[in-house]
Amino acid sequence: MNVEVDDSRGDAFRRVRDKRTHVLPIEARWLGRVNFADALKLQEKIVAQKRSDPHTADTVLLLEHDPVYTIGRTPDQSSLRGGSHLAHPFFRINRGGQATYHGPGQLIGYPIIDLRHRGQDLHKYLRWIESLLIEFLAEFGIEAHSREGLTGVWVQQRKIASIGVGVRHWITMHGFALNVCGDLSPFGQITPCGISNVIMTSMERETGKTVSVVEAAAAFEKLPGQWLSDLRAEGAWLLPA
Repeated sequence: MNVEVDDSRGDAFRRVRDKRTHVLPIEARWLGRVNFADALKLQEKIVAQKRSDPHTADTVLLLEHDPVYTIGRTPDQSSLRGGSHLAHPFFRINRGGQATYHGPGQLIGYPIIDLRHRGQDLHKYLRWIESLLIEFLAEFGIEAHSREGLTGVWVQQRKIASIGVGVRHWITMHGFALNVCGDLSPFGQITPCGISNVIMTSMERETGKTVSVVEAAAAFEKLPGQWLSDLRAEGAWLLPA
């Protein structure tokens, strides 16, 4: 598998621990540019490891993709607009949601988290990702928000981050795509997330400043240490010490 981890930036991605007793830590790993198929294989490998060893740390993979379109396992494929015109590879994957685009200029985050430790609440998990991104964007002076009835993060009526997750045995896969910089025109070849006439935006467009994906990834790991504490719920089981 052609995945190369950038260990030279190890200091930039420290382990962030939930301070509650017996709750697994979370580890952030910056992988650099990874093609979609290899990133999918890596996610599946980590999910399998967590299934076989419940003590395996929860992980957030941070990366950037080569251009690719994806769609969830939905009978409604209309957001692809047929699909034959797409200029980049296309994958049907085990997440929720309609078609989206990933490519250079996006910060991709794949949290691989065992929700058995976090309350087994998918709705709460999705809202947690949204809140995390809203908090992150505020650090760059971007006032973002969620929207009732829609998943993702918005700046006024413009969409800046897409979210789609999959779950196997309560272990999460996939996650979020935050538009940091670069060309957004590939979104125009689909109906992003099945939302007609949606306007996509990026951190660069909203701030008028140059921001790289590497810079955004380094900033992302500096969020407060209670990343996962908000996911805890009554009834979640804890691991023995």
